[in-house]
Amino acid sequence: MGNFGEDLRMERISRGIALEDITAVTKIGTRYLEALEQENFRLLPGGILNKGIVRGYASAVGLDQSDWTERFLKAYAASGQMVEEERDWLEFASNVGKARNQRSEAMENRLRWIGVILLLLVVAAGAFLAVRYYGLRAGWWTTLLPMHLG
Repeated sequence: MGNFGEDLRMERISRGIALEDITAVTKIGTRYLEALEQENFRLLPGGILNKGIVRGYASAVGLDQSDWTERFLKAYAASGQMVEEERDWLEFASNVGKARNQRSEAMENRLRWIGVILLLLVVAAGAFLAVRYYGLRAGWWTTLLPMHLG
C-alpha cells in the first residue's frame, strides 16, 4: 500500500472516474481534489472542511468515508503540514462527534428497555386476561377471588 494521496488516486482511476466528475457531483473544486491526491494539504481550506472534502471524494468514488477520513487524518498529521490550530480544531470536532454518538447510543438503549418493559406488561396483561377468561368459564375464578367480602 502506498501513501494516502496515491492510493486515493489509484482507487479513482481504477473505477474510471475523472476529477471533473467528482467536482460535478460534490461541488468541491478540482484544485482541492488535486491537492488531496498530491498530499499538498496546505492548499486545502483547513479545519473541518478538509474532512468534508475527503468524505465527499470518498463518497463520489464509492469508498468507505470513515476509513478514508481516518487515513487522511493520519497522513495529514504525519506530513507535518498541520498547524497546531487545525490539530486542536480537528480534535474538538472529533470529540463533538463522539459525544453525539454516545448520546445517540444512550437514547437507543433507553428505547430498547422501554420496549422490553412494554412487551412484558402486554404479555403479563394477556396472561392475566387468559387465566381470568378460562377461570370464569370453568367456574373456579369466583372461588379463587370472591367478589364481595364479609
